[in-house]
Amino acid sequence: MDFNDQQIERYSRHIILSEVGAEGQQKLLNSKVLVIGTGGLGAPAAMFLAAAGIGTIGLADGDKVELSNLQRQIIHQTKDVGKLKVVSGKETINEMNPDVNTITYDTFVNASNILDIIRDQEYDFVIDGTDNFAAKFLINDACVIGKKPFSHAGIIGFNGQLTTYIPDNNTPCYRCIFKEPPPEGAVPTCSQAGVLGVMGGVIGTLQATEAIKYIVGLGKNLAGYLLTYDAIHMEFRKIRIKHNARCGICGKEPAIKSLIDYKGPVCGF
Repeated sequence: MDFNDQQIERYSRHIILSEVGAEGQQKLLNSKVLVIGTGGLGAPAAMFLAAAGIGTIGLADGDKVELSNLQRQIIHQTKDVGKLKVVSGKETINEMNPDVNTITYDTFVNASNILDIIRDQEYDFVIDGTDNFAAKFLINDACVIGKKPFSHAGIIGFNGQLTTYIPDNNTPCYRCIFKEPPPEGAVPTCSQAGVLGVMGGVIGTLQATEAIKYIVGLGKNLAGYLLTYDAIHMEFRKIRIKHNARCGICGKEPAIKSLIDYKGPVCGF
């Protein structure tokens, strides 16, 4: 492995792990991960991916940093208020780890651009760090169509959940669990219901873990399971979920042939 002295020191705690080693670290440095949404979930996920040495990290978000974001979106700082989130995120990543090539997409993903963004760098893994059902169903459908593994997650209040989709593995996608978005207004927004700041850190870090394990080829992932977390009672539950043969996007006879832009800015939990 062609590591320089600084890289050997920086990634030493990975390299001494027999399950990772120099070969696994090289896989991380050669990998590309797309983080869609640099908010409560995407912020900690992106930071730990950068710290781990993911070679290329894509950040997709069309929003600007607001003061209310800083309670949980740890990739941004007070001085970044008013700045594009992808710019703020890139600056933080570059300061943390100069090994990382950060690609920014100053846009909200939609049916017309998401496949191009996913294919832009031929990303190995996608992190869904968004906070609304419309984006989550769109990301799911795009990754199924584009055959890209991805980690879904959602947080609200004191609760969080995540699962992982692996293409060509007969594993359930997001639509296998939740057929379609709920009616607009049926679920409170995060600004209405609130969210404990550290929830993004807990769940977003688990998303980064799923990406790292997938890239290195380490252990078991959450494909086929929904992991839920209740912070009030400090309880995790791992729920077995099955592939739905009648799923509209990944079933035997999928009815969804093209991407759809849904409406409804509600928390994706």
